[in-house]
Amino acid sequence: MAGNIYSKNPDVVFRQIADEFILVPIRQKVVDLKSIYTLNEIAAFIWQQIDGKNDFQAIRQRLLDAFEADPAQATGDLEEIFLQWASLGLIQSS
Repeated sequence: MAGNIYSKNPDVVFRQIADEFILVPIRQKVVDLKSIYTLNEIAAFIWQQIDGKNDFQAIRQRLLDAFEADPAQATGDLEEIFLQWASLGLIQSS
């Protein structure tokens, strides 16, 4: 994962509604209501860093700069999030 660059699935829309952050998959111009994902503040921050240019390490460093976190714990959590999002088809690595 260390050198992987991730990009978002263009069929997923990110929205902030009040204090909630959500990911909404759009399939064939229809919202898939069974697949709406709610993100916490840290996950929303991570989502916003994924731009197809930043690699895993750059996103990890931005996460550590923005939030007080143990570096080893942050790395493990970030790997887990990326694996989960990739398995759901929300992101892909290049």
